[in-house]
Amino acid sequence: MKKALLLGDSIRMGYDDMVRGLLAGRAEVLYDPEDNGRFAAYTLWQANQLLRAHGPVDVVHWNNGYWDMNIESPMREPIHPIPEYQHFLRRILGLCRACGAQVIFATTLPVPRAGGAQDNTGTGAALRYQSEWVEAYNAAALEVMREENVPVNDLCALCREAPGLYKCADGLHLTEEGYRACARQVASCIERYL
Repeated sequence: MKKALLLGDSIRMGYDDMVRGLLAGRAEVLYDPEDNGRFAAYTLWQANQLLRAHGPVDVVHWNNGYWDMNIESPMREPIHPIPEYQHFLRRILGLCRACGAQVIFATTLPVPRAGGAQDNTGTGAALRYQSEWVEAYNAAALEVMREENVPVNDLCALCREAPGLYKCADGLHLTEEGYRACARQVASCIERYL
């Protein structure tokens, strides 16, 4: 059976089980159910651990963004300013391709307003967000993916079409309906490359 690896932050953690169910019988869907991929440098490390544990995979579906753009007090700049973000995106891409995987990158989801939320996966981190940051980081990621000829799953556009952007009360994470919608689109994208 083909293997698909899911990488990413708490948004990925909200839909990963659903994607596994949607692709049951067609692909073995792999991810770390306990570990948030956080920012791109952490995802690089996590991807290396998962690829070492599971061996080659056929498809990698991955997102990063919210943590990279986050300015958590007392820091005064993002965890990864855009040039660093792009650098780590290229490293993750290179690692996945070196293992023979077709890579799909997912855009960071829109936010309704400037604000902040606690990470909902037990890291204890506080995440700040602004629409302008999301737009800038998505543009930077799309530049890398165009240069590298990587298919993009535009989850940002999917959520923009929904009332309230599928956002729950914290303005960052999704409603159950939002996670289901993302899971359907992620599974559909992965299925094209199996």
